[in-house]
Amino acid sequence: MKKPNNLTQEQLHEIERRSKTKAGKLLDTVILLLPSLILSVSLWEYYYLPNFAGKTSTNIYGFFLGIQLCVFFILAVCSFFIKKLYYKIRAAAPFASFVYLLLTVYDYAALKTDAVPLPYFPWIDHIFNAMLEDRAYLWDCIKNSLKLLFTGYFYGVIIGLITGIACGYSRFINYWISPFMKLLGAIPSLTWIPVIMVWSQTLFQGAVIVLAFGVWYSVTMASYIGIKNIDKSYYEAAKTLGATEHQLILKVAIPSALPHIFQGLLLGMSSACLALLAAEMMGVESGLGWYISWQRGWAKFSNMYGAIIIICIIFVVVNFTLNYLKKKVLKWQEGVIQ
Repeated sequence: MKKPNNLTQEQLHEIERRSKTKAGKLLDTVILLLPSLILSVSLWEYYYLPNFAGKTSTNIYGFFLGIQLCVFFILAVCSFFIKKLYYKIRAAAPFASFVYLLLTVYDYAALKTDAVPLPYFPWIDHIFNAMLEDRAYLWDCIKNSLKLLFTGYFYGVIIGLITGIACGYSRFINYWISPFMKLLGAIPSLTWIPVIMVWSQTLFQGAVIVLAFGVWYSVTMASYIGIKNIDKSYYEAAKTLGATEHQLILKVAIPSALPHIFQGLLLGMSSACLALLAAEMMGVESGLGWYISWQRGWAKFSNMYGAIIIICIIFVVVNFTLNYLKKKVLKWQEGVIQ
């Protein structure tokens, strides 16, 4: 029996699209334009429905919605001429529409009515204005948080890679290190915050250790599993060609384990962000986590939500960057569907 030809993901999408009826294609078009439609409704709600008594608004949130509307509408129009863009926008449109719908409902409840209590749930425009007014202090906190995040992440990744690769490649090292990995892995890194903060010479140093510890375990386990799952025939073939132990590690073990290693890097970043906020709230005297705790203490919930939004943006950007690097480095892994 003849084996079917390999099809790329884009070719499969095109076949699926061609097989759709006119009603199916019309539904795709509606979904594609749905974010723009909901954003238009959001703008109408924001500007034309009267605010609840005593609540004021500016053009900042309206400008934000307008920019989103322009971007999505332009992308939707361009996607009809660019196939790759079409599939990406079609996939993202339902979730984006859901998010914009939630924002519209919340803005109506918080600004146009008295459905949610103040000051715990401020309207979105109020949050944006609070971020702009306190932007100098927020910027300083962002810099300190990023410095702490990447310092702890860097040390955790380096130590985790060394430990994981060594344990996966050497039975002798694994014999001595594995029990400690199993013991420490069962204890969340946040549990060590009080102890580490007392032992450390500075609060920054203690926070770095907490972050590095959380990243270390994720990267170590991912690297260890990646090395252990390598087919032994790869090593045998490399030895037949005269490879040394050093070359076996650098040319065979590490490249083969890269998919697992990148997965560990992503999990490690999640652990680092969680540990970052906890460490800043409990000890560090500057940073977004500390800012959230400080503003909450003064009941400035608009400022607090602003810092939370910034943290979410940072986390999304960092994870997007790591995933982008993963796709570039592991481009050879992008298989075809048979």
